[in-house]
Amino acid sequence: MSTVIELKVKQNYIKPYKNGYPLISKDTVTNSESLTKEGSIVHLVDNNKFIAKGYYGVQNKGLGWVLTDKKEEMIDYEYFKQKILTAINKRQSFYNDENTTAFRLFNGEGDGIGGLTVDYYDGYYLINWYSEGIYTFKDHVIRLLEEMGEYKAIYEKKRFDTKGKYIDDDDFVKGERGEFPIIVKENGMNYAVYLNDGAMVGIFLDQRNVRKAIRDKYAEGKNVLNTFSYTGAFSVAAALGGAEKTTNVDLAKRSKSKTIEQFSVNSIDFEQQDIMVMDVFDYFKYANRKNLKFDLVILDPPSFARSKKRTFSTSKDYPDLIKDTISITEDNGVIIASTNNATFGMDKFKGFVEKAFKEVNGTYKILEESSLPADFQVNKNFPRGNYLKVLVIQKIRK
Repeated sequence: MSTVIELKVKQNYIKPYKNGYPLISKDTVTNSESLTKEGSIVHLVDNNKFIAKGYYGVQNKGLGWVLTDKKEEMIDYEYFKQKILTAINKRQSFYNDENTTAFRLFNGEGDGIGGLTVDYYDGYYLINWYSEGIYTFKDHVIRLLEEMGEYKAIYEKKRFDTKGKYIDDDDFVKGERGEFPIIVKENGMNYAVYLNDGAMVGIFLDQRNVRKAIRDKYAEGKNVLNTFSYTGAFSVAAALGGAEKTTNVDLAKRSKSKTIEQFSVNSIDFEQQDIMVMDVFDYFKYANRKNLKFDLVILDPPSFARSKKRTFSTSKDYPDLIKDTISITEDNGVIIASTNNATFGMDKFKGFVEKAFKEVNGTYKILEESSLPADFQVNKNFPRGNYLKVLVIQKIRK
């Protein structure tokens, strides 16, 4: 058995750890320099008195994760089996939903094992490993997925290197290699997914409820602008919800072909939609010059992005993004503003909206707000894990 490393907890973190706080970081312990080999089991201690057991695995959030408050509990196959089967049982409604065949099966610390997520795509499993530390437990996870019975294939994404980036190598693990794209269903809508093509697969599962709301409540008869549109998933929902037209704007060159594909697998005529490869902020200037206005604008920017012209950070630049959006939104039109930045909460996000409207002397109403869907389980002792914030905002006519 490998040596267990004792980490001395700082005084002000003893109570949070006893109450279930899951993240281990340099800020919470006094002797992080004793950590050398990722995957090592650690004990959090207070004056040599055991508090909790976890593992060492470096990712952007910290140094590792707490796994149990039981000193004698082994972190072995049976441990992973119990955690993952419990998560699966919570998601039976998704397995039984014929109209939705893609969902998150296991959500990191929300399901008890930080640094690990498993997504399900119509018979295919996709494992995301967020540190070398959690990757050392790979055999336990793969063995369990195999033993659960029928599946088409297992794929993986190694989202770690020395800079915390995605390691781009062969993502196939076991089973029969898929012929991509595979077409998954989400609330009856079709989406083309690639499990073998880089860090992102073509759709963000955490936005499922937002896409449904766009289709069912906000799109009918509307002229829709989808910014940072990626593969156009929101626009598919809008078009299927009866939107008059969608305009899709993203700087990535491949976004155009990907968006065309998503429209096509839903039998939507992509030639009736606008798909533009350009900087979103340049598009705002263009739209203002042309006096273009939209009934529904969707904002879902990356937390951080850099182009040749500018750097964008949601924590700093989101108010300006909303201000630009207000100028091209029709009176009584709707802005759907979203962010996955975990460094601030909903109150601060609402503050961004208030600041933007105040600076343009505008009036607004928040129609609804939402966060992660049910399959993205959250640890109540770790609010940062509930990273998604979505506001549906109506620009009020003065």
